Amino acid sequence: MLRHLSIRDFVIVDRLELDFSAGFGALTGETGAGKSILIDALALALGERADAGVVRSGCDKAEITAVFDIVAVPEVRAWLVAAELDADDELLLRRVVDAGGRSRAWINGSPATVQQLREVSDWLVDIHGQHAHQSLLRTDAQRTLLDAHAGLLPLAAEVGGSFRAWRTTEQALAEAGAGAEALQREREQLEWQVRDLESLAFTVAEWAELDLEHRRLGHAASLMDGAQFALAVLADDDAACERQVDSVANRLSALADFDPALGEVAALVQSVQAELADAVSTLRRYSDRVDLDPARLAEVERRMDAVLAAARKYRVAPEELPALLAGWQQRLATLEAASDLQALAGEVTRTQAAYLALAQQLTAGRQQTAAEMSRAVSEVMRQLALSSGRFEVALVPVDGAVYGREQVEFRIAGLAGNDARPLAKVASGGELSRISLAIQVLTSRSASVPTLIFDEVDVGIGGGVAEIVGRLLHELGGERQVLCVTHLPQVAAQADWQWQVSKAQRDGVTLSAIQPLDAAGRVQEIARMLGGVDITEITRQHASELLGTRAARMLGQAG
Repeated sequence: MLRHLSIRDFVIVDRLELDFSAGFGALTGETGAGKSILIDALALALGERADAGVVRSGCDKAEITAVFDIVAVPEVRAWLVAAELDADDELLLRRVVDAGGRSRAWINGSPATVQQLREVSDWLVDIHGQHAHQSLLRTDAQRTLLDAHAGLLPLAAEVGGSFRAWRTTEQALAEAGAGAEALQREREQLEWQVRDLESLAFTVAEWAELDLEHRRLGHAASLMDGAQFALAVLADDDAACERQVDSVANRLSALADFDPALGEVAALVQSVQAELADAVSTLRRYSDRVDLDPARLAEVERRMDAVLAAARKYRVAPEELPALLAGWQQRLATLEAASDLQALAGEVTRTQAAYLALAQQLTAGRQQTAAEMSRAVSEVMRQLALSSGRFEVALVPVDGAVYGREQVEFRIAGLAGNDARPLAKVASGGELSRISLAIQVLTSRSASVPTLIFDEVDVGIGGGVAEIVGRLLHELGGERQVLCVTHLPQVAAQADWQWQVSKAQRDGVTLSAIQPLDAAGRVQEIARMLGGVDITEITRQHASELLGTRAARMLGQAG
């Protein structure tokens, strides 16, 4: 569960240090105070997209740090071990966004990618946004929601991959049949080109060796003359350096007996004497090895001419010929496979059968979950004053598609007649909000994440229904950590703990702050939510009654 959230210079927040508790917590405050900023900050730490707009005006960077207790989430510990990151009982996620929009991330103090933040957050938090009811009108969102609730997302992804493999083989078969003549011409040309370069048997390493050998053979006479000249000057002439250095070394060694100050110079000359002897020895061996070889030079030039001719023919540099040959060989192998229509047809049959088998598994899983989800959502709808409505998850058969062999469609019966009709055609705005909340409550109950966040999902709800919504969220809070951003006093009154968001001017700058509320503070805040600007004793009494009703119900449940 979420234990701590630190926010620095984020939007209109300068500094916040928040410690979270278990159970159901409510986040309330006036409109525009920044209630959703906390959710946005947490989402950033969990890997959401970042831009320069999140950095508070006039600041260099925004920084968010979230600390989670992961004792009860073994998947996170296993993921950390696999990623070679520190794996203790706590998980620390840190995200920094600078004023230029650049983002950096850390996990338990080690640099991490945003994708890693997203991966680990899947086991930590589910955030239900205030516009979730709008996405319910899209069939793709309905299908994803059903598959997620059923735990079928991995299988759905596998079905999608299998479908694409099937379509790829079908396309290859169609192209092979339609363009057989053109493919055959291309194949024949490639076969000739491949034979041409294979017969050349040329490698990049050989080109470097040929170039070096050509330069050496082409300048063999100069190399021999240079070596002989050096030997004459150093050792063979009457006034050769070697003899002169020997004379100097002997003279200085004798004089060093009279003045030790010359000993150091004598030692240096002796060192030169030894190095000169090594140089002369090396030159003699080189001179013996270098020889004029016109036949080998001609052979090297013929080989280089052949390589250059091939490079000109195919309009590439000599060093690129081996890569060109490899590409042709790969393309030729592809064409040879494509020319076998019978084998391609067999591959189409195989990939189609694999897709249909996986799609059938997906259909069976969807059918089972659709029936269960229909009953469960309908039950929650009845609690939300939609007792006349019945929720149905319809599976409409389609020809093979990337998402399976059925389209998922959420339908409602009883709200506008007896027949079940698509959600978008029968539900009003307020009804859609309640239906969305019913679905979110249900899917949250089956989710495995320890922390659930609801960001103003109760929009369009009021009166007694709002109290029921609060009870449902409180029930969820008994199983996991729940945080709800709400403007409804009936919902806030059901919370185990409550924070108030406020906005004020400080040194001419608008800043948002969050204050934990005690019992008296909760009465005052809920009275504000009930009565607006002017808080009367009557609204305070009503607020106390709301909180007292919740407390009395909890005592009754405990008894």
